[in-house]
Amino acid sequence: MRRFALLIFVLAAGFGPLPAAAVDVEQVTSPGGITAWLVRDHRNPIINLRFAFRGGTALDPKGKEGLANLTSTVLDEGAGDMDSKTFQQTLGDKAIELGFDAGRDSFGGHLKTLTKNRDLAFRMLAMAVTEPRIDADPLERMRAQILIGLKQDKEDPDTIASERLMQALFPNHAYGRLADGTEESVKAITADDIRGFVKRRFARDNLIVGVVGDIEPEMLKTLLDKTFAKLPAKAEPWQLQEVKPETTGRILVVEKNVPQSKVVFADQGLKRDDPDYYIAYVMNRILGGGGFTSRLYAEVREKRGLAYSVHTSLYPFDASALILGGAGTANARVGETVDVIRHEWTRMAAEGVTEKELEDAKTYLTGAWPLRFSSSGRIARMLVGMQISDLGIDYLDKRNALIEAVTRADIQRVAKKLLDPKRLTTVVVGKPEGVNATD
Repeated sequence: MRRFALLIFVLAAGFGPLPAAAVDVEQVTSPGGITAWLVRDHRNPIINLRFAFRGGTALDPKGKEGLANLTSTVLDEGAGDMDSKTFQQTLGDKAIELGFDAGRDSFGGHLKTLTKNRDLAFRMLAMAVTEPRIDADPLERMRAQILIGLKQDKEDPDTIASERLMQALFPNHAYGRLADGTEESVKAITADDIRGFVKRRFARDNLIVGVVGDIEPEMLKTLLDKTFAKLPAKAEPWQLQEVKPETTGRILVVEKNVPQSKVVFADQGLKRDDPDYYIAYVMNRILGGGGFTSRLYAEVREKRGLAYSVHTSLYPFDASALILGGAGTANARVGETVDVIRHEWTRMAAEGVTEKELEDAKTYLTGAWPLRFSSSGRIARMLVGMQISDLGIDYLDKRNALIEAVTRADIQRVAKKLLDPKRLTTVVVGKPEGVNATD
């Protein structure tokens, strides 16, 4: 087992900081060849497991968009010899948390259990991923809930704006399709479609596991095989074709009779394995990812009162990458808001950042790092993310050094490459004034 330690302060919600604790990440491989990254923590009799299968909603077949999402809602609605009521009641009676979620590039799940209920919890997880029932009644109940949500989304400016932006950026790629599907596609999904999804997507070669809590490596090895060894050896291919977003500088307007417009915008970004990713990460903190301290917040909110909030973030996919941003503003001030955002895009690309901005960003990003370890569930999720992005098991030790190494010259170079107002593609949902659609 390879082991790397990082000394951090762990915060317990509601109880303030605990004494310094070592986060020691161990690689554990079962006799059956299933690998997990483990952080042992015996302070509480709790085990948190997070796992993911590579390949998510972007792999949904055309006409069956929403398949991964619907699957995520029914896997805990009965499995093996337990029907939906029995399965859910057992989870509740034993205080076991089990659930699933579908992202664009991966399909994940989580399990949280008291140590005393460990064997039962892992057995139920095993049944859910290898023997899901997909009975008619719970399937139709989950489908109905999703359809209600889709109807609500049609009236939600945030959802409308985000979906329209992705369609504009990726018109001929799976990333441009609706992750949750449409009413028509969700209605078309059958129980056999879901069983086929499980058969194609759940396999040992695309499985990633992170575990945190009250468990020893030898016991974890046994449980990994009991839980996942029955899965097929190989999943169907999950790699997507690389795609460059169509960031052409268009402004798209979706008319909706609301008093405040939702504005979303995007430029080209960097994938997680790009050598310049951490430079872009620090740059984004200064541009729009720094909350009350970012340039966009200062110019849009504080100086002009144009919006209550404005933000940007890096959004790396497996097959593409974006810098995404958003704001909400009164219809009468949309034009001015968009102009200010574009001006700040231009200014960052032309001038870079000041030494004080850089040092303040580094101080925050490195100083706030321990807050990521405030719960075992968050650490388990991080362990999975580290593996998905191939960051290395020693990432927790080296991450802050990567932030500290960023220079002003680095940001100047990357900003010129990434930030171009002529590419900045914008979607506005509402009754905006001062902007004209260019598409």
